[in-house]
Amino acid sequence: MVLPLVDEDKPKCYLCHDGFENVEKLREHQQLVHKDYFEKNDSEMKREPAPGDVTVF
Repeated sequence: MVLPLVDEDKPKCYLCHDGFENVEKLREHQQLVHKDYFEKNDSEMKREPAPGDVTVF
């Protein structure tokens, strides 16, 4: 699927594929409409390096 050039610079929700004018509106949408998805995944998500990741100092 090819998107028109008009929508290329607008943020898009990856859960419902709705487009928004700016990132703030996208963030508000995700907090209101997809609140249960993010609450469930934030509690299960571990923020640590994956096996095999190399840290460069």
